[in-house]
Amino acid sequence: QVQLVESGGGLVQAGGSLRLSCAASGFAFRAIGFGWHRQAPGKERELVATISASTSTYYADSVKGRFTISRDNAKNTVYLQMNNLRPDDTAVYYCATMNKAYWGQGTQVTVSS
Repeated sequence: QVQLVESGGGLVQAGGSLRLSCAASGFAFRAIGFGWHRQAPGKERELVATISASTSTYYADSVKGRFTISRDNAKNTVYLQMNNLRPDDTAVYYCATMNKAYWGQGTQVTVSS
């Protein structure tokens, strides 16, 4: 059974940091790429960052230089380190496989000004 479980969201002041985790199970983790997506109220879901099986990364322009995606194959976990957070980063953050076949339930990130 494939499962992705996000954690680490919360409320933080502007300029603060959070680290999101996505624990994966039920498939060959090290062979698969992953992405973090987010959806703010009233907006479409958008891609934030991806990491391939070979650890190549991609970042949306809006988070480049502030967010870092990484993976720990020994722990079957993907991370999203978010620094210098801004109020417009407020959203539900989702972890998904690179092909978008599997998604987590999401974790809320709220950044206050």
